[in-house]
Amino acid sequence: SPARCRTSVCAAGAAAASAREPTQAGGKQPLGVGEVVLVEEATEDGGCKRIVFNTGQPVDAKELERLCDKVGWPRRPLRKVELALRSSYVVATLHAQTLPAPATQGGGTAEPTPTEHRLVGLARATSDNAFNATIWDVLVDPDLQGQGLGKSLVEHTVRTLLRRDIGNITLFADGSVVDFYKALGFETDPDGIKGMFWYPQGQL
Repeated sequence: SPARCRTSVCAAGAAAASAREPTQAGGKQPLGVGEVVLVEEATEDGGCKRIVFNTGQPVDAKELERLCDKVGWPRRPLRKVELALRSSYVVATLHAQTLPAPATQGGGTAEPTPTEHRLVGLARATSDNAFNATIWDVLVDPDLQGQGLGKSLVEHTVRTLLRRDIGNITLFADGSVVDFYKALGFETDPDGIKGMFWYPQGQL
């Protein structure tokens, strides 16, 4: 059955998030609109490696399916994956980026271009654009799991929806991850509400 988000729990985090502009840890590298750096590690050459959350990045369906392969999800028709991405209200991504040391140009510092920009996580939400949204396809690269990235991905996705005044947020969860979502403020069968699935039985 679907889990519904306790809006009161999630809204407190949303208010705090919307009160500050996203900036990179240490203030060393400028970020684009909607970007939040979740993890950052300096490299020996003066650059850095980081994991960035974003809701404004285009997603290549082939790259997403390669990530799905890595986590063991079944293959889906590529055209349907592309359609699902285009039809989503929010597509939230995690990208692993490698940035070289900033270069000096004309007395100033030029923003470095990432030498790596790899999709390592995704969540998307469909919505009626007014009241309700459902989160789908939450996944993180297995090589990066255990660092809290999945938690951050879901929290920031929920905050994005709340900032758009979507108050009723649901998702579908496998039994093995129900406790994970409960810890993030989701409830199973809140107030006795049950999710129902239609299965064809020849009546149509």
